[in-house]
Amino acid sequence: MPELKNEKTSEENVKVIKSEPLAKSGKRSAKVIKETEAIKLKEERKLAKQTIDKKSEKNAVVKTRSKLERRSKAYRNLLNNIDIDKKYSLAEACSLISKISSVKFDATIELHMKLLVDPRQADQNIRDSVLLPSGSGKNVRIAAFVGNDDIDTAKKAGADLVGEESIIKELETGNLSFDVLISTPAQMSKLGKYARTLGPRGLMPNPKSGTVTNDVTKAISEARAGKVEYRVDSGGNLHIPVGKVSFKPNQILDNLNAIVSSVQSNKPNSLKGNYIASSHLTTSMGPSIKIVL
Repeated sequence: MPELKNEKTSEENVKVIKSEPLAKSGKRSAKVIKETEAIKLKEERKLAKQTIDKKSEKNAVVKTRSKLERRSKAYRNLLNNIDIDKKYSLAEACSLISKISSVKFDATIELHMKLLVDPRQADQNIRDSVLLPSGSGKNVRIAAFVGNDDIDTAKKAGADLVGEESIIKELETGNLSFDVLISTPAQMSKLGKYARTLGPRGLMPNPKSGTVTNDVTKAISEARAGKVEYRVDSGGNLHIPVGKVSFKPNQILDNLNAIVSSVQSNKPNSLKGNYIASSHLTTSMGPSIKIVL
């Protein structure tokens, strides 16, 4: 009888051993299986936590600072000199504009206007040039693209760069050393291939701006005296330089009156009602002043 009992016990032990996975070839041990399950559970908990965090971030209300709060301290100090809700007259704005510039260089004063026009309409694509009575305050570099017969005339008139060869050489490289390009009508056909270089920079000569003319002397003298060209952009806005901060108030006012008069005279006949929606006077890197026209 005892021998039978021992045989039964040994058979039970064999069954227990066979039920446990063995670390043989092609199989994983119980320890490895347990570790793998633990890693899997850890990854699932991590993924669930990330999902909860993303939902909370999405629902959270982010408090953003206003545009004025994001400005520099120096800019905010300049605003103490003006009333941002008030519309100033031209005379008041010209007297105040030099006080809202803190840059170390002689900043440019600009007039920004919002026009109620549709530039896609031919008669509403506002474009013109105006001679500033007090000058622009900018040292303008003038190039004259003229034939051999007009080279001496252009040089005497004060052009900085004269002749076809020298100008074409700069156009080929793309390194332009001039701010205004004046051409005679006979030479315009030679500039057509450089339209992609001149057009985006606003340097392409145009009869409306007076830069395509046979009277080269007059065009050069006007450009030197402070003639500025303006053109409405796709949004109906004008950005026109008025002068420099170093100008006296009466000089700024004279230039401003000349520009406003020119813009108002170009009001399209097809446009009824208001023409100028808003206008602001500002300096380089400075706050703007609302003005009433």
